[in-house]
Amino acid sequence: MAMVRAIRSFVVAALMLASFAAAAQRVEGDRAEAAGPFSAEVQVNGQGEAERNGAMARALAQVLGKMSGDRAAASRPGVGQELRRAKDYVTGYDYRQDEGVSRSTGAPTFQTTLVVNFDQAKVETLASTLGLPIWPQPRPKPVLWMAIDDGSGPRLVGLPQVNAARSALNRAIDRGYRLGLPSGNAAEQASVGAIWRGDAAAVARASARYSPPMQLIGKVYRVKTGGWKGDWTFVDGGKVLGSWSNTDPDARKVMAGGADGAADALMKRYAKRSAAGPAGVYRVVFTNLHSADDYIRLSGYLQGLAVIRKMTPVRATPDSVEFDLDLISGLSGLKRMADSGDTLEALEGLEGQPPVYRLH
Repeated sequence: MAMVRAIRSFVVAALMLASFAAAAQRVEGDRAEAAGPFSAEVQVNGQGEAERNGAMARALAQVLGKMSGDRAAASRPGVGQELRRAKDYVTGYDYRQDEGVSRSTGAPTFQTTLVVNFDQAKVETLASTLGLPIWPQPRPKPVLWMAIDDGSGPRLVGLPQVNAARSALNRAIDRGYRLGLPSGNAAEQASVGAIWRGDAAAVARASARYSPPMQLIGKVYRVKTGGWKGDWTFVDGGKVLGSWSNTDPDARKVMAGGADGAADALMKRYAKRSAAGPAGVYRVVFTNLHSADDYIRLSGYLQGLAVIRKMTPVRATPDSVEFDLDLISGLSGLKRMADSGDTLEALEGLEGQPPVYRLH
């Protein structure tokens, strides 16, 4: 009886330890928050497993967006499939309760936020396998030279007016980089004219004291039809990388659009494509199949690989099968995914012949 009680105590302790280890560890007074490019925060309606799994998928989409600089990373081929198994990439998570006040009633409100930490090596392998670009760290911190005219004349937004630029600064962080602001001294205030007439060279000269030599230049103003408009230019080392305009009834969204455009320009110039192979249809041979169950197991495994868009059986022998696989990132992407598991083993193939994998 004593032995049974001891075993029960051990099992309970092990389960408690496993549950405790699932979340990030904190001490009293700490505040759970995302730290680094492989962490993310998402709001949730509860702490149930289904809610948490969905939130982890959104968190992984955020991380892939920050890592690549690509705002459409979550919609790239194969990514959605991996988002559904986002928990497999998680190293830890925690919850945070944020208290606020209702604007309509003045009553206290509470919002639950899930903070998720992901395995850097696994996420980087996923990006390489699916051919996503990787924007290397550390990343530059361009200076935001923004002038706003609400009808009373354009004014420069400097450090003393940081809250006026908060939406742009926060959007930059969401996209995986940071923006700085000029100090806003009298000499810099005189740069408003250059901003308003689109003189990027004059703004670059005013920004010479700051590093790096990158400027996001924008003028934000009211339009006669209602709402706001932003005219933006991004300059890197004196070279204009992009110019764009955006409109919205909300000035904050217009400013956030400026940060988005800068992120797109930076990603286009500095993000590096992975060494994934070219997409296409490839013939692949799978061996060590001795029963219908082996074939079903192989087919189910291949259908679950995000790198495979379509699979067509071509030929079967008593112990092997050949497929034509439509691969997002070529044979190298397939090998990366196979090597990350224990279902398939790549065998040495003959030159000029289809690659061969052995089913375990």
